[in-house]
This record gives sequence, C-alpha cells and structure tokens, in this order.
Amino acid sequence: MSNIRLGILGATGVVGSEMMNIIQEKDIKFKSIKLLASEKSAGQVVRYNNEDIIIEEVTKKSFNDIDILLVAVSSSISKKFTPIAVEKGVTVIDNSSAYRLDDNVPLVVPEVNSEDIDNHSGIISNPNCSTIIAVTALNKLNEYAEIERMIVSTYQAVSGAGAKGLEELKDQVNKLENNEEIKSEAFQYQIAYNLIPHIGPFNEVGYSEEEMKLQNEGRKIFHKPNLKVNCTCVRVPVYRSHSESITIETKKDLTVEKAREILSKSPGVKLVDDPSNSKYPMPLDTSNQDLIFVGRVRKDISSEDNKSLTLWCCGDQIRKGAATNAVQILEKVIEKKAYRN
Repeated sequence: MSNIRLGILGATGVVGSEMMNIIQEKDIKFKSIKLLASEKSAGQVVRYNNEDIIIEEVTKKSFNDIDILLVAVSSSISKKFTPIAVEKGVTVIDNSSAYRLDDNVPLVVPEVNSEDIDNHSGIISNPNCSTIIAVTALNKLNEYAEIERMIVSTYQAVSGAGAKGLEELKDQVNKLENNEEIKSEAFQYQIAYNLIPHIGPFNEVGYSEEEMKLQNEGRKIFHKPNLKVNCTCVRVPVYRSHSESITIETKKDLTVEKAREILSKSPGVKLVDDPSNSKYPMPLDTSNQDLIFVGRVRKDISSEDNKSLTLWCCGDQIRKGAATNAVQILEKVIEKKAYRN
C-alpha cells in the first residue's frame, strides 16, 4: 500500500469519473482518496474499489490531507483552488488550460517529455486533448527527422464539450427523427448531421482559441519554440474520439517506409495502415482505449522532396486526451517521487 493521499477535484464530471476508472484499471494503490466537487454534487455516493465514497464540497480547507491532486474542472475553478492546494504542499496535476503556457509549469505527455516533470514547482499541466493526440503520434517522427511545420485539421467529437455536448447530440438526433423542434445550447448551431468549424473564440487574425493551442502547446512540449502550425478545428457529430489530418514538413528526409517503421515502434501508438484493405484509424475503433491509432501515411504530393508527409490519426480524447494522460503523469510523479509532501 502506497502512502500517497490522493485527491480528485471534479470527481463527478466526465473526465474526473474517467480518471477514477483508469486508476482502478491500473490498480494504483493509495493510502486514501478524497473526491471533491461543487456544492451541487456534494453528498453523492460513488462506488470505488468496492467501497462507497461520499463526494465532498471543495473548500479552502479541502487540501490539508492530500499529497497529490488531480484537477478535472474548468480553468476558472482551477485558478481559484490550485494555488491554495500548492500553498499547502500538494502536487497538482491540472487538466484545465489554466497553467499550460505558464513558463514555470511543465506541460507533459509522458510518452514525449516525462523528464519535464522533474522541473515542477507544485503544478504539472495536462495539455489540450487534440495536442496530446498529435504529439503522441508525431513524437518519434520528430525525434528522427525534426518537424518544422505542421498543417492540421481536427475533427472533434461532441464529448470534448463535456456531458452537455453528448446529451445535446443525442437529444437532437432523437428529436429530428420525430420531427420535433430542437435547441442548440452546447454548440453555436445544430450539431446533429452538421459540422461546425468553430471551437473557442476567434483571435484578431481569424484563428480560434482551440486552433492556437496545438501550436503554442506543441512548441512547449517538443521544446521547439519556432515550430510552425496551421490548424483548423471542426466539431463533428461523433460521440467520442477525435480525429486529425496532419501534414508535416521535416528538416531531414523522411520516407513513407521509414515513417511507418518508426510509427510501428512508437510508444502509445498503434499503426493501422492498410488502405487497400480498408484498414485505417476511425473514431469507433479508438474509443474506450488509450492508444493513438495512426494510418493513411503517404507522401505529400504537393512537395517535390522527401521532407513532407501526410497522416491520419484518431484517439479517445476523454481517455488519452485527458484522463489517462493525467493518470500517466500521476504514475510518473510517484515513480520519480516528485511529489512535495
């Protein structure tokens, strides 16, 4: 039995609940676990490892008996409670965007840059889901050929917007089939049978907040401050798992054959690349598991040299894109004894 006292803030949400599931799957042992949420969720009973645990309302006093805190709440709530936890000596693994671009906070995908954990000062940040999927797929290709530029389109499932996104798609499909009036609250427009090229507010040059994350976070994770990324993010009527079309330009030559060889051995990646037999990554196949499926690896025919490739990847953004990545960071923190209390 570990002496670690664990806390989960946002334990009743989609990602927080998934964190608990993954911790049980991995059979990670702790001295104690405290589940925290809003006043609205306080008092609920959660079954965990054959025990009933009562959800507690998070307050400033909630962190006195916690060593490591997993945070699965909004940025605003994280900014309110994470500093309090850190002040009390807690090591925080934050899934929100609150501290991702803070120079003093490591932004970690364990398969890519687990060594950055060693430099934390109380907070370790979990990247955006689309960023995690992309950098996991590309990491070993980058190590071999040095990626300099990326052109990316993401096709993001409604569960990326949380439980409200899932429910809205289900509700709209049901009502449209029965010729009933629908409402659009989680998204700007009807999402059923539609695509919406708008995730987050737009900046002054027309790129959304979500689109800028892949460049800004990718630069930090890869330690490549000059990495160039052009990204378009689209919400699609898929329940779970994000998909990404990625074209990379590299400093060194990278053939399709070499890329496939590298991808077949990349941690966290499953190569599914046999288009002649209709085998390639799809959201249905990648949901409820933790690998990033990569396929459709092909030469960029708009480039005359061997320094540009295109590929397609899919990954479960609730698991590897959020909860699993955080739990993997947790495992590394324990392994490295990098917690503070």
